[in-house]
Amino acid sequence: MTSSRPAQGPRLASRLGLTERIFAGPRSRRLLRAVEDGLVVVEEGLARELHVADSLADATSRYLFEAGGKRIRPTLALLTAQLGDGTTEAVLNGAMALELTHLGSLYHDDVMDSADVRRGVPSAQAVWGNNVAILTGDLLFSRASQLMTRNGARAIQLQADTFERLVLGQLHETVGPAETDDPIAFYLKVLSDKTGSLIAAAAQAGVIFSNAPAEYEEPLHVFGERAGVAFQLLDDVIDLSSDADETGKVPGTDLRAGVPTMPYLLLGQRTDAASVDLRARIDDGVAQIAAGAAPAILDGPLGELRDHDATDETLRLAREWADQAIAALAPVPDGPVREGLTRFAEVVADRSS
Repeated sequence: MTSSRPAQGPRLASRLGLTERIFAGPRSRRLLRAVEDGLVVVEEGLARELHVADSLADATSRYLFEAGGKRIRPTLALLTAQLGDGTTEAVLNGAMALELTHLGSLYHDDVMDSADVRRGVPSAQAVWGNNVAILTGDLLFSRASQLMTRNGARAIQLQADTFERLVLGQLHETVGPAETDDPIAFYLKVLSDKTGSLIAAAAQAGVIFSNAPAEYEEPLHVFGERAGVAFQLLDDVIDLSSDADETGKVPGTDLRAGVPTMPYLLLGQRTDAASVDLRARIDDGVAQIAAGAAPAILDGPLGELRDHDATDETLRLAREWADQAIAALAPVPDGPVREGLTRFAEVVADRSS
């Protein structure tokens, strides 16, 4: 496998599908250029950091990176950095480290969820097996930590705290709620840890590593966490999409693996006969798949869930979390950065893929 040439300028923005919408306002043109230029450097740096002398590790490490991705976390770090000294070397290091952490978590997630497809290609565990996929994720976490050490003790602490939350979120998702836990509240906490913590760290990193005013750090941490929950709630809806070419994943990947999502949890709160029956058929299908049945047996029930009001309620919930993220921006001065952050929250809660 040969390394792909990093995308440049407008080509990169088009592939990400984010910058055109985030920087749509007339005040944002200069900001757009700064973030796009930074993303090019990040992309080139990631390609460099993912190179490993061992041929197998080199191929597995670059596999999901070369499959694509929106680079949401680097985009956010580069955006918030414009509140300070802009795209410093430390900001670039932090942006790359957090994206590598995200990539590493995808390798582990696909093993735990027995996912066959990621970003439109066979998952790493489907190509090389579980052990290699797990070790590749570990290798990426190591590379991320190495990058963060270049920024000093504060960066190392940020990385360690974020990684701890990622692991706890995955652990709690795996074990599930206790009988005394509210399933919805429990799930939102899992999302805050698994997804929100890393996006919050990206928002913080831009502030910390650009020497922006310290009073912006906490509001942007709150902003990032809430925007991250909104992002994942939308992913729960997208997971039910019937268009695998659009999502890059097999529809219903999470539910087929027995991983609850918000539409499924909200369905469980319904007491009407049709909802109770649908929930029972989904549970039965999951049990049959776990016993060796073909995943296609859930195609019908998941199609029904996609059209159910529980999925519409998930969309409404995502927009509520996005609104909370925007409200957290109150201490950030009015200007193109705040405008871009507002659009960022709107985009992650209203995207088609």
